[in-house]
Amino acid sequence: MAEPFATGVGVLDRSVAILDCVESNPMGTSDLARALGLTVSTAHRLATALVAHGLLRRDAAGCFHLGPRFATSALAETAQPVLAELCAETGESAQLWVRRADRRLCVVSIESAEELRASQPVGSLLPLPRGSAAQVLLGEQNPDGRGWVESVEDRAPGVGSVSAPVRLHGDTVAAVCLSAPTQRLQPSPGQCFGSQVVAAAARIEAALRS
Repeated sequence: MAEPFATGVGVLDRSVAILDCVESNPMGTSDLARALGLTVSTAHRLATALVAHGLLRRDAAGCFHLGPRFATSALAETAQPVLAELCAETGESAQLWVRRADRRLCVVSIESAEELRASQPVGSLLPLPRGSAAQVLLGEQNPDGRGWVESVEDRAPGVGSVSAPVRLHGDTVAAVCLSAPTQRLQPSPGQCFGSQVVAAAARIEAALRS
């Protein structure tokens, strides 16, 4: 296998070689193994691990592509003005969350101007599965068929939220979340702001596809 930038750390070098390979030409496991001089089992093991970490994704035909982690910067830049408008429209704090293994990471945060508010700073890393954003990132859906998921005091007392998925290539890559003190979310977070959160997520999706 050719490794023009080999570091001597074999697993890392092979993993980066896989990323370089699919960046220019998405392909399946057998083609990866053949292109890089790996056994099929090794190519499958490494590619599957890269999928688990969001560095690769696999389409319906079994071909590997660069994964959602490579879109995080563009995603955050795209979402920033959309969440600012969502915050201005609703008066409540808005965040964009992405999944990182068994946790979720806040990559955009717009704080409410209210003195009493619910917010998380950029860089916050919270465990799954508590909170509506976590539920969205885990693939949970509203049983009534609505595009949002809500939570009330699931992660913290006195705080509620409603979230909607941002999808790219059919996969959920982020969650738009609006959070606020429960006293301002009556009768429920979803009934108050679910449609606005879903609309914001749809705007981000459309911008990413354009």
